[in-house]
Amino acid sequence: MTEIDRRTILAGAGLAGLAASFAHDTLAQSASQGNAVGAQAAPTGPAPEARHRIRFAVIGLDHAHIYSMTDAMIRGGGTLVSFHATDPGQIETFRRRYPQAALARSEAEIVEDRSIQMVAAAPIPDLRAPLGIRVMRAGKDYLSDKPAITTLKQLADVRRAVKETGRKFAIMYSERLEVRSAVMAGQLVQQGAIGKVVQTVNLAPHRVSAPSRPDWFWDKARYGGILTDIGSHQADQFLFYTGSRRAKVIASQTGNLAWPDRPKFEDFGDMTITGDGGTGYVRVDWYTPDGLATWGDGRLFILGTEGFIELRKYIDVAGRSGGNHLFITDRKGSRYMDCSQVPLPFGPQFVTDIVERSSIAQDQDQALLAAELVLIAQKNATRPILA
Repeated sequence: MTEIDRRTILAGAGLAGLAASFAHDTLAQSASQGNAVGAQAAPTGPAPEARHRIRFAVIGLDHAHIYSMTDAMIRGGGTLVSFHATDPGQIETFRRRYPQAALARSEAEIVEDRSIQMVAAAPIPDLRAPLGIRVMRAGKDYLSDKPAITTLKQLADVRRAVKETGRKFAIMYSERLEVRSAVMAGQLVQQGAIGKVVQTVNLAPHRVSAPSRPDWFWDKARYGGILTDIGSHQADQFLFYTGSRRAKVIASQTGNLAWPDRPKFEDFGDMTITGDGGTGYVRVDWYTPDGLATWGDGRLFILGTEGFIELRKYIDVAGRSGGNHLFITDRKGSRYMDCSQVPLPFGPQFVTDIVERSSIAQDQDQALLAAELVLIAQKNATRPILA
């Protein structure tokens, strides 16, 4: 669950009164790219590279990731038709950013609208998979915030529905899909810039911002546990950068080391994964100190047989300003790349996938394998010695 103090981002849009309610979201990533809510207006239309047009709707505004998801779909060629939510504050904020969208009276009004081709959703995590199944069985494609699936039973139900309906159950793993430095790293890997990828190491610290959190944030049954939640991003990156189609969890652990008054919460987790394309290590936590200028110093290391890449996604501590920093070392030397202007291809690619029934933006099996890995890691996790 990516976290940011939204008071800074939202103030510019006159939404400071709502800022405390969502101190966590991948708009932190957009902030480093100049696309944060408040820092920049919502897209007014498709990006130049968008090839198709679709009609889409939004259901569930419980996580502010929905804003970057909606922006991505508009950039991709989507027309936002309607949305459904029940919380007055969430509705007001969404309407202010997307005045073109009509407020639907119910979920069914959207699901039964045959003109709508896709639904994007960010309700409370344990509600996302059942919603997606209803959407797919109504003949629409689905894009969920992560974690899109919180139990192994839900995963089995999703896989069955995908097979039976032929619809897409996509997951917005935004730490790769909506982070410009991560996009550039993928391009470099695919070009063979560091040879064959051997290992990924993901470090994903977050700031907890306790006063701003809703009740479900503290309840493992609602968000799935720290590996299921934050770790889903990292499992996706491991599979993508190593090119793994098969993978398994070697070891995992989770614990609550700093919040004894929140017994259903987990603030630390790690896991080791191996696949047919490489190995991976993931560490996630909620320990970002208040002294850091952003919500977390997210870092990715990609080790290849002929070089390595390091990403400082959101901040270069005591170094360059902003985010999206990439460092690469190969046989020719070491160099720095500012990735703040790298295009984000997911939106146009996903709209193309919907229209052409292709799998350019996201491979369905790989997306669900990432979910499976973290669900197994979460289920089998041991407790740290200090827990």
